[in-house]
Amino acid sequence: MPPYPLQLSVVIPLYNEEESLPELCAWIERVMNQHQFTYEVILVDDGSNDHSWRVIRQLSFENPQIKGLRFSRNYGKSAALHTGFQAAQGQVIITMDADLQDSPDEIPELYRLITEDGYDLISGWKQKRYDPLTKTLPTKLFNAVSRWVSGVHLHDFNCGLKAYDAPVAKSVRLYGEMHRNIPILAKWNGFGKIGEKVVQHQARKYGKTKFGLERFIYGLLDMLTIVFVNRFGKRPMHLFGSFGVISFLLGFVATLWLAFDKIYSVSAGHKFRNLTDDPKFFLALTAIIVGFQLFLAGFLGELMASNSERTTEYKVREKAGIGEKVG
Repeated sequence: MPPYPLQLSVVIPLYNEEESLPELCAWIERVMNQHQFTYEVILVDDGSNDHSWRVIRQLSFENPQIKGLRFSRNYGKSAALHTGFQAAQGQVIITMDADLQDSPDEIPELYRLITEDGYDLISGWKQKRYDPLTKTLPTKLFNAVSRWVSGVHLHDFNCGLKAYDAPVAKSVRLYGEMHRNIPILAKWNGFGKIGEKVVQHQARKYGKTKFGLERFIYGLLDMLTIVFVNRFGKRPMHLFGSFGVISFLLGFVATLWLAFDKIYSVSAGHKFRNLTDDPKFFLALTAIIVGFQLFLAGFLGELMASNSERTTEYKVREKAGIGEKVG
């Protein structure tokens, strides 16, 4: 394991959480001091329009271990986590939400599971939740589909409280709503020792949830994207080319059959009609064209996959405590 200047980095994405931040940071500081951890807290302000950034700057001034990143606009939780992961300097990276529903008291055991038991990733499992039914039912459905599709057997993919060995967190590329699928991304990046821990879930103390039901639809769509990219991202011709060849051959064979059928009918003196008057001819022609287009899509996909890299760059407007010497 490469050397890291700190034992722990706590990455906290947030949007309009000015009320909860002082209490959350004081709680984290209390836990860290009690266990004598070397640590940093990275607060990633995802374009808040309240006074969250002002609070972050004040907290950073009072405690050098607290650092802040502020986006120029709202990019989403995945962007905030990705940026926080890249800035983190800890051997173990802990993520949690800023709304005080995740307990910092879980941090020491999460740290132990990574450093002593050798896990690559530990995901929290909120076995007892304090969320409304409109949130818990879609969550259960999303978790069930995620387990079935990915083969990663976790009860709660969407829990914000997670612990990562640093190389795991820095290996994933997050965009869209991919943060819900980090365990899947980690597994497909070769980090297979993934576990979970039952964690305490607390009722929201300030404000209201920032997410609606649409987040589960986006999460499922992003999960399908992950499956597709993992299986065919480096070889798109295998998918598009296969369907293209099948479609082209079916159309070509059907066209030959119609042509020979007409030739036979003419030579035998049977009644016949022009090929252009037969709907089956146009279906066969369509299959040939679609097959050619799919094959071309696969070829273009191969060119793109071999000559480009996906970038995940987000505009950071301001920093607090980032870039200073650690020690």
